[in-house]
Amino acid sequence: MILRIPVLIILITFTGCEISYNSSDYQIEEYVSLNGEWKFSIGDDSTWAEPDLDDADWNEIYVPSTWEDEGFHGYNGYAWYRTEFEIPDDYDDRSLYLHLGYIDDVDEVFINGNLVGRSGSFPPDYNTAYNAYRKYSVPGNILNKNDKNIIAVRVYDSQLGGGIVSGDIGIYINPSEINPDINLIGEWKFTPGDDLNWKEKEFNDSNWVKIIVPGYWENQGFREYDGFAWYRKEFVLPSKLENKKLVLLLGKIDDLDEVYLNGILIGSTGVITNDTIEIQFSNEYLNLRGYYIPDNITQKGSNTIAARVYDGFRDGGIYEGPIGIVKQDTYIKYWNEKKKRKGFFE
Repeated sequence: MILRIPVLIILITFTGCEISYNSSDYQIEEYVSLNGEWKFSIGDDSTWAEPDLDDADWNEIYVPSTWEDEGFHGYNGYAWYRTEFEIPDDYDDRSLYLHLGYIDDVDEVFINGNLVGRSGSFPPDYNTAYNAYRKYSVPGNILNKNDKNIIAVRVYDSQLGGGIVSGDIGIYINPSEINPDINLIGEWKFTPGDDLNWKEKEFNDSNWVKIIVPGYWENQGFREYDGFAWYRKEFVLPSKLENKKLVLLLGKIDDLDEVYLNGILIGSTGVITNDTIEIQFSNEYLNLRGYYIPDNITQKGSNTIAARVYDGFRDGGIYEGPIGIVKQDTYIKYWNEKKKRKGFFE
């Protein structure tokens, strides 16, 4: 196994020239700031995720801060936060990112009643995620373009400081990220383990758990798990994309993967062997996955993606977008333009 070795990056300043780093990973921009007063209530009720809930009698609390510093000293347990925002008029359906900084200890996050992310595990299988930075992808199709949007955050704190405690809280956008024609961000089926029968379209995955993609599986109840795991996702191909050449976008995966569509292998990164001792990996986790879909594989009606993932150590899974399906000509154009914009260090 090839270990990842920390690299010392030295910043060198050249006199008389300007160096810009144009990697898309570093172009994220704040779209809507969410620092400030949020509605807040201790307790736990699943209806508090609903966008039409009347929260007029809730307390107000400053975000980010511990709730102990906002008048709830000594409280441990469940609490909910709510706020609203409007997206600017120039929004063009690109995926947005909700940054909630650090939350102590566990959270589930809803936008307009739709679950968009979770970190840690709630009791009775409690696992803290207090040290995980919360960045959740938000698909454009759940947003209200001409009305308010409601964020609801369910939090559980076991001890000491609790709540949305630190960070620059807001909605962010990556202006250079490719925009899929079909956005597949959200809940996927997931299970640890390994069985090649799980690639088949007809396989019954009803007893698998649901997991948010993108997001590390360690932050969603599978803490310290290394090894094999599988993801599955069904989608319907719209008529406008029938007979089009398509690409499946699976963002970044830690570490290696094999991806199947309707039971047929369409792409892989790294080499997975049945003997885990022989599996080698290095920087594959940094590669953006874009797998060309061969002709005549997609079907009218339901289609099934199955992703076999191997994680060697530390964080694992489909952890960063974009996630979806895009037309091949759009994909090629995106990378050709990106090539022209390469910076000094690329």
